[in-house]
Formats: sequence, structure tokens, C-alpha cells
Amino acid sequence: MTRFLRAITVTAVASITAGSGLLLGQTGDSAKSSKAAAYYHATLGHLYAELAAQYSGRSEYLSKAIDNYKLAMKEDPSTAYLPQELADLYLQSGQVRAAIADFEDILKKNPNDLNARRILARFYTARISQNSQQQQQQQQPQQRLNEEMLKAAIAQHEKIGEMAPTDIENWTMLGQLQKLASNSLAAEKAYQKVIELDPENEDALTGLALVYGDLGQSEKASQLLKRVSDKNPSMRSLTSLAAAYEQMKDFKGAAEAYRRALDLNQDNTDLKRAYAQSLFTAEDYDSALKVFQEIGKEEPGDLLSALRMSQIYRQKRDYTKAHEYAAKASALDAANIEVRYNEVSLYEAEGKLTEAVKTMKEILAGLPKRTASLGEKNNRTFLQERLALLYRSSDQAELAVTTFREIAEADTDSAPRALAQIIDTYRSAKDFPSAEREAAAASKRYPDDRLIKLMSGNVQADLGRFKESEVTLKSLLNGKGDRDIWIAIAQVHEKAKNWTAMGQAIDQAAKLSESPDEQEAIAFLRGAMYERMKHFDQAEAEFRAVLKLNPNSASALNYLGYMLADRNVRLNEAFDMIRKAVDQEPTNSAFLDSLGWVYFRLNKLEEAEDSLRRSLQQFGNRDATVYDHLGDVYLSRNKLKDAMKEWERSIKEWQAAAPSETDPTEIAKIQKKMEKARVRLAQEHVSAKRDQ
Repeated sequence: MTRFLRAITVTAVASITAGSGLLLGQTGDSAKSSKAAAYYHATLGHLYAELAAQYSGRSEYLSKAIDNYKLAMKEDPSTAYLPQELADLYLQSGQVRAAIADFEDILKKNPNDLNARRILARFYTARISQNSQQQQQQQQPQQRLNEEMLKAAIAQHEKIGEMAPTDIENWTMLGQLQKLASNSLAAEKAYQKVIELDPENEDALTGLALVYGDLGQSEKASQLLKRVSDKNPSMRSLTSLAAAYEQMKDFKGAAEAYRRALDLNQDNTDLKRAYAQSLFTAEDYDSALKVFQEIGKEEPGDLLSALRMSQIYRQKRDYTKAHEYAAKASALDAANIEVRYNEVSLYEAEGKLTEAVKTMKEILAGLPKRTASLGEKNNRTFLQERLALLYRSSDQAELAVTTFREIAEADTDSAPRALAQIIDTYRSAKDFPSAEREAAAASKRYPDDRLIKLMSGNVQADLGRFKESEVTLKSLLNGKGDRDIWIAIAQVHEKAKNWTAMGQAIDQAAKLSESPDEQEAIAFLRGAMYERMKHFDQAEAEFRAVLKLNPNSASALNYLGYMLADRNVRLNEAFDMIRKAVDQEPTNSAFLDSLGWVYFRLNKLEEAEDSLRRSLQQFGNRDATVYDHLGDVYLSRNKLKDAMKEWERSIKEWQAAAPSETDPTEIAKIQKKMEKARVRLAQEHVSAKRDQ
């Protein structure tokens, strides 16, 4: 069959060549027809290109194909598809560098040669990521986009737009390139040009929606995407819509688009898998579980379904089921890193940090320490960082620091982040001299790194150098990521108890907060500020605002519940809120402390002691307040010696706290309670002797 097809192609070429005498030099009417000549050469070029493809890219066929396309373009310069096909042939032939030089030279001689510009634009575009693709094939580290080629491609497409203002394909490509270059406004203009020429162009509408997503204009983006899918609810339009939603991180919208596509093709398991994954990412765990269960029945060996079901059951805190599906995933692919990493996350969720550390070390032991693959290198760095954080959570600060140093030494790109984590590790361990030393060294090594500057500012605030901290943080305000910096500045003022300045910083952050999550964080921060100021009604109003945005916000439920319990008011309401928070995060030491405290207020002393002890059993929990609370519980249970031990621990932790957080008033209160307890112990001792 292959020989037969090749024979037909060769015969066709010979036939055209033999029967085209007029085109090759005779003087009849046909010889004068440029369109006919262009068609002839284009057809011949196409046939030679097919021959080249059939014979593994033989150079003589490629050369003849290129020559004929050149002749076709010479006869008819207005045909837009010819330069695109010619460019593709050059790319196949591997003659790109030489071709670029040739066509750049053509443009120098004739800047108005539209076809030369189209070909050059195609070459430049192809080379934007050409190096990284080649390196991937050779298992070499992937580099960033070729910025020079990207700029050159954009410049050519802009010029083509001036010369051929109705060329829809050119404007569409220009929009894509401008978006790739993060030139959102320029990309918007290019896509708008397409829509002016073709109001229902799906590529332009979808591309423009993605640009609006980049600009934070989610409503505009969703309107355009809906317009595309409603007009043509096909598999193509709906899956494109879903992909666009995914790029904008709107996974709920992506899931709905995949569901509509699935209605058109219910037997498509890959589509069902994409639908389930979007539901999972959107945290609609019940719906995702149902779909993954269906896939698991249809394909019992589907690894993704087993893995995701384990993760979903972990989120639902059904650890028995989570382990069951983790084991199933492991049986399907025991060496899969994501499968092993899920085991780590499962142990961590259960509070089994020793097992989590052990499993993570086993994963890392199976990976090469040095690799030329960027993907493998990034995986190792990510897993090392997670191991270091597990060490930190399990109160093993030095092991965490050692692991972060290994990252910094092995990966120069990750070094600034690793050094910032070292600073934060020492802060968590309340070793502020070491944190200050590391901050100074990191700042000297990377003086312009934002994360290191941010961490250095935090250390300065810890040490009570509030003005210095504010100056450091304000130096990071540059119009990019300013919201996070204003929040950090607000937290500095909180430590300084400068409520006016804190409120002003929160106001600045609020101006930059657009999404519901960002607005929720601002309301929470204001609530905490008002609570610290003892403006409890205003604090409650802010926390209620958080809960209106997110009724299941565990942090807001806990904070508001604790605030009520601490004031000994509306205790049943406080208990319900804290209980709901603990149900969401059963190993959260702060939530367990709140639960213990509300039990104490309700005079349920055994439950209070149990909850406070569970809080202190969490790795890394050295909270002076929890020790103080436990001391109060022991006092109420008439366990004076136990109470004094806990208060002594509380004072010790207060003294180890950051200078900015040390509260002499709280220490004085605890010392006063200890004095009273000593008096009671002495009185009981005297009374016991008298009774003897």
C-alpha cells in the first residue's frame, strides 16, 4: 500500500511537470496568468512536501518544495497561507537560522515585503521555546522563554497588523504573544481587533477572557466565556471554556463546563476524569468522590481515582478509608512520588509527625541527589522543603535548619527562599539572636530579595525595633504585591500597639483586596485589631463579616468563640463555634486551647484538662497562654502543686518570647496567682499538722 501511494504521488508530480509547458515558458494566455502559475507551483510544492514526509524528510524533496513555494509566492504575493506553509517547511528542514538571516536580509532591501514578515514572524514564534524543547529531549535543565525571540515575533506581528489590518490570524497570534509576554493591555487590544473583524471569533473571545482574568476582571472574563459556550455548546467550545476557567483558577466554573461537555459524550472517561479533578480542586469533595467512585468501577486500575479518593477521605477526616485507598494507590504504583507524598500528608493530618518524617526521608532517599532534569531537581527541592517544615513542626529546629541549608547549597535559584525559611525557623523556635544573625547574613548575600527583606523586617519587629521594621517593609512597596506588604506592616504596628497606624495599613491593604478570600482576610485582621483594643462589639462585627463571606472559616469561628469565652459571655454560643472549628482542624493546638478554655468557663473541668493537654501534645506547642489555662484548671480542681508547675512553665515561655510580645502585665498576673497558691499550700500544710 505504501509503495502504491508513493507511486501515485510521483506520477502526479511527473504529470504536472509534463503537462505544464505553457507555465514553464510558452506565451499563451495561461502563461500570463499569475494566479494559475502560483497555483501550479503551490501544488507542486505541496506534493514535494508530501514526498519529503514519506521519505523521512529527504533534503532534495524539501528543497524542491521550498523552491516551489517561493515561486508561488512570487507569482501571487497576496495569498496568506503560502508564507505559513513555506515557514513550516523551513522548520522541518532545520534551516531556521539560515532562513532567518535570508529573510531579514530581504526585509532590509524591501521593508514592505509582507510575506517575508509573515515568515519571519513564524520563525521567531517557533524559536520562543525551541531551546527548552530541545533540552527536554536531551534531559537537560529547561530554560525560560527566549525573550529576544518573543520580542522579535511581537514586533513583526505588529508591523503585519499595520500592513494588513484585516488579517484575523495575525491579530489572534499577536494577542497570544502579548499575553505570553505578560503585556495584558496590548493583548487586550489585539483581541479586540479580531472581535471588530469577527465578533464571534472563539479564539479571540477565549483569549480575551484569559487576559481579563490576568487583569483581575473576573466578571468580564466569565461573561465572554459564557458567550462562547452558549453560542456553540460543542465539545471543543466547552473544553476550551473549562481550560480557560482552570487558567483563571476558577475550578468551580471549570467543573460546570466539563459537566456540560460530559452531557454531550457520557462515555468519555477522560472527560469524566477531568470533571472529577476540577470538582476536587474546587474542594467540592462530595461531588468529586461520587465521580471518582464511578471511574474506579469503570477502570479498577485507575491510579488517579484511588489517589484522589484517599485525599478526599483525608479531608473528610475518615482516616481509615483514606489509608484504604492510599494502600490501593500504592499497590497500583508503589514508586509514584505523588502516591508516597499522599502518605506523608495523611500521617501529618493524623498528627503522626514521626511517621510523616520517616516516610518523607524514604522518598528523598530514592531520588538522585544530583540530576540534569529540571523537573526532578524541582521535585527534590520541594520535598526537601516539606521535610524541613515537618522537622520544624515537630520541634526539631536544628534538623530543619540543616535541611534548608542543603537546599540553599544545592539549588542557587531556591537559595533565597531557603535562607528566609531558616530565619523563620529560628523565629518559631524563639531563638531570636540566631534569627537576627541569619537575617543579616542573608541580606548581605541577597540585598534585593523581597522575601529576605520581608523576613528581616519581621525579625526587627520581633526585637522591638518597630520603626526600623517599618522602613524595611515600606522599601518593598513597588506596585507589585503591595497588599501583602501592607498586611505585614499592619502586623508590625500590632506588635507595637500602634492601633492608629495599624488601621491605616489595613485600609491600604483593603484597597488592594478584590477577591472574597482577600476581603475575608482584611475583615479578620480588623477583628483581631479591635479585640486587642478591647473594642469587642466592633471586633465581633468584623468576625461576623468574615463568617458572612465564609460561614465555615475555622479561624473566625475560633477567634470569636474564644473572645466570648474569655469574657465569660454567651458560653453556649462560644462552645458551638469553637467545637465547629475543632471539627474542621482536630489537631490545631490553638483551637484545642480555645475548646479547653470554654469547657473551663462551663465548669466542665475534666473535659477542659483533656483538651488543654491535647493542645500541649501537639509538636512545637510552647504557648504560654495554654500553660496558664491549664494551671487555672488545676487550681479549680484543687491541684495546687500541678497548677504552680503549669504557671511556672507559662512564665518561662513568656520570658522566652520575642521582646515585642513579652507582656509584663500577664507575667505579673500569673506571679500573683502563684503567690496565692503558695499561701493556700502553706495554710493547708499548717492545717494538716494541726489535725495531726
